Amino acid sequence: MPTYSELANRPVLSQPVYEAGRPIEVVAREFGLDPASVIKLASNENPLGPSPKGLAAAQKALQVCHLYPDGGCTFLREKLASHWAMKPENFVVGNGSNEVMILLAQAFLRAGDEVVFGSQAFIVYKLATMLFGATPVEVPMPGYRHDLKALRAAVTDRTRLVFLASPNNPTGGTDDPKDIIALAESLPEHVIFCLDEAYAEYLDASADLRPLIASGRKVVVSRTFSKAYGLAGLRVGYMMGSAEVIGLLNRVRQPFNVNLPALAAAEAALDDTEFVQRTRQVNAAGLAQLAAGLSALGYEYIDGKANFLAAKIPDADAVFTRLQKAGVIVRPLRGYGMVGWLRLTVGTTAQNARLLAELAQR
Repeated sequence: MPTYSELANRPVLSQPVYEAGRPIEVVAREFGLDPASVIKLASNENPLGPSPKGLAAAQKALQVCHLYPDGGCTFLREKLASHWAMKPENFVVGNGSNEVMILLAQAFLRAGDEVVFGSQAFIVYKLATMLFGATPVEVPMPGYRHDLKALRAAVTDRTRLVFLASPNNPTGGTDDPKDIIALAESLPEHVIFCLDEAYAEYLDASADLRPLIASGRKVVVSRTFSKAYGLAGLRVGYMMGSAEVIGLLNRVRQPFNVNLPALAAAEAALDDTEFVQRTRQVNAAGLAQLAAGLSALGYEYIDGKANFLAAKIPDADAVFTRLQKAGVIVRPLRGYGMVGWLRLTVGTTAQNARLLAELAQR
Protein backbone atom coordinates (compact mmCIF):
# COMPACT_ATOMS: atom_id res chain seq x y z
CA MET A 1 0.00 0.00 0.00
CA PRO A 2 1.53 3.37 -1.00
CA THR A 3 2.15 5.96 1.69
CA TYR A 4 0.87 9.51 1.51
CA SER A 5 4.42 10.64 0.70
CA GLU A 6 4.54 8.24 -2.26
CA LEU A 7 1.26 9.64 -3.56
CA ALA A 8 2.17 13.30 -3.03
CA ASN A 9 3.32 15.66 -5.76
CA ARG A 10 7.13 15.51 -5.92
CA PRO A 11 7.76 19.22 -5.12
CA VAL A 12 5.81 18.88 -1.86
CA LEU A 13 8.33 16.38 -0.49
CA SER A 14 11.22 18.86 -0.68
CA GLN A 15 9.17 21.91 0.25
CA PRO A 16 10.69 23.86 3.18
CA VAL A 17 8.33 24.76 6.02
CA TYR A 18 7.90 28.43 6.91
CA GLU A 19 8.90 29.06 10.51
CA ALA A 20 6.88 31.90 12.04
CA GLY A 21 7.67 33.88 15.17
CA ARG A 22 6.56 32.08 18.32
CA PRO A 23 3.15 33.21 19.67
CA ILE A 24 2.95 34.93 23.05
CA GLU A 25 0.54 32.37 24.48
CA VAL A 26 2.74 29.41 23.48
CA VAL A 27 5.88 30.93 25.02
CA ALA A 28 3.97 31.88 28.18
CA ARG A 29 2.69 28.33 28.59
CA GLU A 30 6.09 26.76 27.92
CA PHE A 31 7.95 28.88 30.45
CA GLY A 32 5.18 29.37 33.01
CA LEU A 33 4.75 33.09 32.36
CA ASP A 34 1.79 35.43 32.51
CA PRO A 35 0.94 36.18 28.85
CA ALA A 36 0.39 39.82 29.77
CA SER A 37 4.06 40.03 30.81
CA VAL A 38 5.42 38.67 27.52
CA ILE A 39 6.44 40.99 24.69
CA LYS A 40 6.79 39.76 21.12
CA LEU A 41 9.52 41.41 19.07
CA ALA A 42 9.83 38.59 16.56
CA SER A 43 7.43 39.14 13.66
CA ASN A 44 7.81 42.81 12.71
CA GLU A 45 4.33 43.66 13.97
CA ASN A 46 3.28 47.23 14.71
CA PRO A 47 3.80 47.98 18.44
CA LEU A 48 1.10 50.67 18.29
CA GLY A 49 -1.55 48.10 17.43
CA PRO A 50 -3.93 48.31 14.48
CA SER A 51 -4.94 51.42 12.59
CA PRO A 52 -7.85 52.91 14.60
CA LYS A 53 -9.80 53.59 11.42
CA GLY A 54 -9.14 50.05 10.20
CA LEU A 55 -10.14 48.55 13.54
CA ALA A 56 -13.41 50.49 13.65
CA ALA A 57 -14.28 49.39 10.12
CA ALA A 58 -13.50 45.73 10.93
CA GLN A 59 -15.67 45.84 14.05
CA LYS A 60 -18.55 47.26 12.02
CA ALA A 61 -18.10 44.61 9.34
CA LEU A 62 -18.38 41.85 11.95
CA GLN A 63 -22.04 42.76 12.33
CA VAL A 64 -22.70 41.30 8.88
CA CYS A 65 -20.15 38.47 8.90
CA HIS A 66 -22.90 35.97 8.07
CA LEU A 67 -22.48 37.29 4.51
CA TYR A 68 -19.71 36.29 2.16
CA PRO A 69 -17.10 38.97 1.46
CA ASP A 70 -17.01 40.68 -1.91
CA GLY A 71 -15.24 38.08 -4.02
CA GLY A 72 -13.88 40.75 -6.35
CA CYS A 73 -12.57 43.01 -3.55
CA THR A 74 -14.31 45.76 -5.50
CA PHE A 75 -14.19 48.66 -3.06
CA LEU A 76 -10.66 48.02 -1.84
CA ARG A 77 -9.38 47.83 -5.42
CA GLU A 78 -11.17 51.08 -6.21
CA LYS A 79 -9.63 52.68 -3.13
CA LEU A 80 -6.19 51.41 -4.09
CA ALA A 81 -6.66 52.74 -7.60
CA SER A 82 -7.44 56.19 -6.21
CA HIS A 83 -4.53 56.00 -3.76
CA TRP A 84 -2.01 55.07 -6.47
CA ALA A 85 -3.56 57.00 -9.41
CA MET A 86 -4.12 53.77 -11.32
CA LYS A 87 -7.19 51.72 -12.26
CA PRO A 88 -8.96 48.96 -10.27
CA GLU A 89 -7.93 46.40 -12.87
CA ASN A 90 -4.30 47.09 -11.93
CA PHE A 91 -4.74 45.44 -8.51
CA VAL A 92 -5.23 41.95 -7.12
CA VAL A 93 -5.88 41.54 -3.39
CA GLY A 94 -4.66 38.59 -1.37
CA ASN A 95 -4.67 37.00 2.06
CA GLY A 96 -1.48 38.88 2.87
CA SER A 97 1.18 39.75 0.31
CA ASN A 98 2.47 36.18 0.70
CA GLU A 99 -0.58 34.93 -1.18
CA VAL A 100 -0.26 37.30 -4.12
CA MET A 101 3.37 36.24 -4.59
CA ILE A 102 2.31 32.60 -4.52
CA LEU A 103 -0.39 33.44 -7.09
CA LEU A 104 2.35 34.95 -9.26
CA ALA A 105 4.38 31.75 -9.01
CA GLN A 106 1.31 29.59 -9.65
CA ALA A 107 0.43 31.51 -12.79
CA PHE A 108 3.90 31.60 -14.35
CA LEU A 109 6.16 28.83 -13.05
CA ARG A 110 6.61 25.26 -14.20
CA ALA A 111 9.34 22.62 -13.97
CA GLY A 112 12.53 23.79 -15.63
CA ASP A 113 11.96 27.48 -14.92
CA GLU A 114 14.28 29.46 -12.66
CA VAL A 115 13.58 32.17 -10.11
CA VAL A 116 16.30 34.59 -9.02
CA PHE A 117 16.49 36.20 -5.57
CA GLY A 118 19.00 36.95 -2.82
CA SER A 119 20.34 34.20 -0.58
CA GLN A 120 19.05 35.98 2.53
CA ALA A 121 15.82 37.21 0.99
CA PHE A 122 12.30 36.52 2.26
CA ILE A 123 11.83 32.74 2.48
CA VAL A 124 8.46 32.84 0.69
CA TYR A 125 10.24 33.45 -2.62
CA LYS A 126 11.92 30.07 -2.29
CA LEU A 127 8.77 28.37 -1.00
CA ALA A 128 6.68 29.66 -3.92
CA THR A 129 9.37 28.65 -6.42
CA MET A 130 9.75 25.09 -5.19
CA LEU A 131 6.01 24.55 -4.72
CA PHE A 132 5.50 24.73 -8.47
CA GLY A 133 8.53 22.67 -9.44
CA ALA A 134 10.76 25.55 -10.52
CA THR A 135 14.41 26.00 -9.49
CA PRO A 136 15.46 28.65 -6.98
CA VAL A 137 18.62 30.57 -7.90
CA GLU A 138 19.93 32.13 -4.70
CA VAL A 139 22.38 34.93 -5.37
CA PRO A 140 24.99 35.60 -2.64
CA MET A 141 24.48 38.77 -0.60
CA PRO A 142 27.86 40.20 0.50
CA GLY A 143 27.46 41.70 3.95
CA TYR A 144 23.86 40.46 3.84
CA ARG A 145 22.97 43.15 1.29
CA HIS A 146 21.64 42.68 -2.22
CA ASP A 147 24.11 42.78 -5.09
CA LEU A 148 21.87 44.02 -7.90
CA LYS A 149 24.53 43.44 -10.56
CA ALA A 150 24.89 39.85 -9.42
CA LEU A 151 21.11 39.40 -9.48
CA ARG A 152 21.05 40.62 -13.08
CA ALA A 153 23.97 38.38 -14.02
CA ALA A 154 22.11 35.35 -12.64
CA VAL A 155 19.28 35.79 -15.16
CA THR A 156 19.26 33.20 -17.94
CA ASP A 157 16.93 32.06 -20.70
CA ARG A 158 15.23 29.87 -18.09
CA THR A 159 14.55 32.72 -15.64
CA ARG A 160 10.87 33.61 -15.28
CA LEU A 161 10.79 35.66 -12.08
CA VAL A 162 13.16 37.93 -10.19
CA PHE A 163 12.18 38.83 -6.62
CA LEU A 164 13.63 41.82 -4.80
CA ALA A 165 12.54 43.30 -1.47
CA SER A 166 13.58 46.78 -0.38
CA PRO A 167 13.85 46.95 2.58
CA ASN A 168 14.82 43.30 2.64
CA ASN A 169 13.45 40.87 5.20
CA PRO A 170 15.16 39.54 7.34
CA THR A 171 18.29 41.67 6.93
CA GLY A 172 16.73 45.15 6.70
CA GLY A 173 19.00 46.47 3.97
CA THR A 174 17.62 48.81 1.30
CA ASP A 175 18.55 49.53 -2.30
CA ASP A 176 18.71 52.86 -4.08
CA PRO A 177 15.42 53.45 -5.95
CA LYS A 178 17.34 54.46 -9.08
CA ASP A 179 19.28 51.18 -9.01
CA ILE A 180 16.06 49.18 -8.58
CA ILE A 181 14.50 50.92 -11.58
CA ALA A 182 17.66 50.32 -13.63
CA LEU A 183 17.55 46.61 -12.75
CA ALA A 184 13.89 46.36 -13.77
CA GLU A 185 14.59 48.13 -17.06
CA SER A 186 17.54 45.86 -17.84
CA LEU A 187 15.66 42.57 -17.62
CA PRO A 188 14.75 40.67 -20.79
CA GLU A 189 11.15 40.42 -21.94
CA HIS A 190 10.67 36.84 -20.73
CA VAL A 191 11.35 37.82 -17.09
CA ILE A 192 8.83 39.24 -14.63
CA PHE A 193 10.31 41.52 -11.97
CA CYS A 194 8.53 41.51 -8.60
CA LEU A 195 9.40 44.31 -6.18
CA ASP A 196 8.31 43.40 -2.67
CA GLU A 197 7.54 46.59 -0.74
CA ALA A 198 6.20 45.14 2.49
CA TYR A 199 8.21 47.70 4.47
CA ALA A 200 8.18 50.61 2.03
CA GLU A 201 6.02 52.81 4.26
CA TYR A 202 9.04 53.13 6.57
CA LEU A 203 11.18 54.66 3.81
CA ASP A 204 11.44 58.33 2.94
CA ALA A 205 11.37 57.37 -0.74
CA SER A 206 10.88 54.12 -2.62
CA ALA A 207 11.19 53.07 -6.25
CA ASP A 208 8.14 54.11 -8.26
CA LEU A 209 7.63 51.41 -10.88
CA ARG A 210 4.25 52.65 -12.09
CA PRO A 211 5.76 54.32 -15.19
CA LEU A 212 7.36 50.99 -16.12
CA ILE A 213 4.04 49.21 -15.64
CA ALA A 214 2.33 51.81 -17.84
CA SER A 215 5.01 51.42 -20.53
CA GLY A 216 4.43 47.67 -20.77
CA ARG A 217 7.43 46.42 -18.81
CA LYS A 218 6.88 43.09 -17.07
CA VAL A 219 6.91 44.53 -13.57
CA VAL A 220 4.69 43.91 -10.53
CA VAL A 221 4.81 45.42 -7.04
CA SER A 222 3.51 43.81 -3.85
CA ARG A 223 2.49 45.62 -0.66
CA THR A 224 0.88 44.68 2.64
CA PHE A 225 -1.33 46.12 5.36
CA SER A 226 0.39 43.95 7.98
CA LYS A 227 3.22 46.28 8.96
CA ALA A 228 2.74 50.05 8.99
CA TYR A 229 -1.06 49.75 9.07
CA GLY A 230 -0.98 47.22 11.91
CA LEU A 231 -3.38 44.70 10.36
CA ALA A 232 -1.15 41.59 10.46
CA GLY A 233 -3.83 39.44 12.09
CA LEU A 234 -6.34 40.20 9.34
CA ARG A 235 -3.97 39.26 6.48
CA VAL A 236 -4.43 41.70 3.62
CA GLY A 237 -1.93 42.36 0.87
CA TYR A 238 -2.06 43.34 -2.78
CA MET A 239 -0.12 43.39 -6.00
CA MET A 240 -0.17 46.07 -8.67
CA GLY A 241 0.68 45.49 -12.29
CA SER A 242 -0.72 45.69 -15.81
CA ALA A 243 -4.34 44.75 -16.38
CA GLU A 244 -3.13 41.69 -18.29
CA VAL A 245 -1.00 40.21 -15.52
CA ILE A 246 -3.56 41.05 -12.84
CA GLY A 247 -6.24 39.35 -14.93
CA LEU A 248 -4.15 36.19 -15.04
CA LEU A 249 -3.59 36.27 -11.28
CA ASN A 250 -7.31 36.60 -10.73
CA ARG A 251 -7.80 33.41 -12.74
CA VAL A 252 -5.82 31.42 -10.17
CA ARG A 253 -6.98 33.37 -7.11
CA GLN A 254 -9.51 31.53 -4.96
CA PRO A 255 -12.94 33.16 -4.54
CA PHE A 256 -13.48 34.93 -1.20
CA ASN A 257 -9.76 34.70 -0.44
CA VAL A 258 -9.90 37.79 1.80
CA ASN A 259 -12.42 37.92 4.63
CA LEU A 260 -15.02 40.61 5.07
CA PRO A 261 -13.61 42.42 8.16
CA ALA A 262 -10.16 42.42 6.59
CA LEU A 263 -11.39 44.08 3.41
CA ALA A 264 -13.24 46.72 5.40
CA ALA A 265 -10.25 47.36 7.65
CA ALA A 266 -7.81 47.72 4.77
CA GLU A 267 -10.07 50.10 2.88
CA ALA A 268 -10.44 52.34 5.94
CA ALA A 269 -6.77 52.09 6.95
CA LEU A 270 -5.67 53.59 3.63
CA ASP A 271 -7.10 56.88 4.90
CA ASP A 272 -5.35 56.63 8.27
CA THR A 273 -2.40 58.80 7.30
CA GLU A 274 -2.06 60.14 10.85
CA PHE A 275 -1.56 56.61 12.22
CA VAL A 276 0.99 55.72 9.55
CA GLN A 277 2.91 58.92 10.24
CA ARG A 278 2.95 58.19 13.97
CA THR A 279 4.09 54.65 13.22
CA ARG A 280 6.98 56.00 11.14
CA GLN A 281 8.01 58.38 13.92
CA VAL A 282 7.89 55.72 16.65
CA ASN A 283 9.78 53.31 14.42
CA ALA A 284 12.54 55.80 13.56
CA ALA A 285 13.06 56.57 17.24
CA GLY A 286 13.00 52.85 18.06
CA LEU A 287 15.58 52.01 15.40
CA ALA A 288 17.89 54.66 16.85
CA GLN A 289 17.29 53.35 20.38
CA LEU A 290 18.07 49.74 19.42
CA ALA A 291 21.09 50.74 17.33
CA ALA A 292 22.56 52.78 20.19
CA GLY A 293 21.88 50.00 22.68
CA LEU A 294 23.40 47.29 20.50
CA SER A 295 26.47 49.45 19.86
CA ALA A 296 26.88 50.02 23.59
CA LEU A 297 26.77 46.27 24.11
CA GLY A 298 29.37 45.75 21.41
CA TYR A 299 27.04 43.85 19.07
CA GLU A 300 27.21 44.10 15.30
CA TYR A 301 23.96 44.89 13.48
CA ILE A 302 22.81 45.59 9.94
CA ASP A 303 21.74 49.20 9.49
CA GLY A 304 18.31 49.27 7.88
CA LYS A 305 15.16 51.33 7.48
CA ALA A 306 12.46 48.71 8.11
CA ASN A 307 10.86 48.06 11.51
CA PHE A 308 13.53 45.66 12.76
CA LEU A 309 17.27 45.18 13.08
CA ALA A 310 19.28 42.04 12.45
CA ALA A 311 21.92 41.73 15.17
CA LYS A 312 24.89 39.38 15.51
CA ILE A 313 24.70 38.02 19.05
CA PRO A 314 27.23 35.61 20.57
CA ASP A 315 25.54 32.30 21.45
CA ALA A 316 22.43 33.51 19.62
CA ASP A 317 20.51 30.24 20.02
CA ALA A 318 21.06 30.21 23.78
CA VAL A 319 20.19 33.91 24.02
CA PHE A 320 16.99 33.27 22.06
CA THR A 321 15.90 30.72 24.67
CA ARG A 322 17.06 32.87 27.59
CA LEU A 323 15.07 35.83 26.30
CA GLN A 324 11.94 33.71 26.05
CA LYS A 325 12.34 32.63 29.66
CA ALA A 326 12.46 36.34 30.52
CA GLY A 327 9.28 36.98 28.51
CA VAL A 328 10.88 38.52 25.40
CA ILE A 329 10.37 36.82 22.03
CA VAL A 330 12.75 37.56 19.14
CA ARG A 331 13.50 35.70 15.91
CA PRO A 332 16.57 33.51 15.26
CA LEU A 333 17.87 33.66 11.68
CA ARG A 334 19.52 30.24 11.44
CA GLY A 335 16.93 29.24 8.82
CA TYR A 336 18.26 31.99 6.56
CA GLY A 337 21.82 30.75 6.85
CA MET A 338 22.59 33.53 9.35
CA VAL A 339 23.85 31.45 12.26
CA GLY A 340 24.52 33.65 15.27
CA TRP A 341 22.04 36.35 14.24
CA LEU A 342 18.74 37.42 15.79
CA ARG A 343 16.11 39.66 14.23
CA LEU A 344 14.80 42.25 16.67
CA THR A 345 11.50 43.96 15.89
CA VAL A 346 11.21 47.60 16.91
CA GLY A 347 8.79 47.92 19.81
CA THR A 348 7.70 50.79 22.01
CA THR A 349 10.35 52.73 23.89
CA ALA A 350 9.68 50.62 27.00
CA GLN A 351 9.76 47.34 25.07
CA ASN A 352 13.03 48.26 23.36
CA ALA A 353 14.57 49.17 26.72
CA ARG A 354 13.46 45.85 28.19
CA LEU A 355 14.95 43.91 25.28
CA LEU A 356 18.27 45.74 25.58
CA ALA A 357 18.34 45.20 29.33
CA GLU A 358 17.81 41.47 28.88
CA LEU A 359 20.51 41.30 26.20
CA ALA A 360 22.88 42.93 28.66
CA GLN A 361 22.39 40.01 31.08
CA ARG A 362 25.27 37.93 29.74
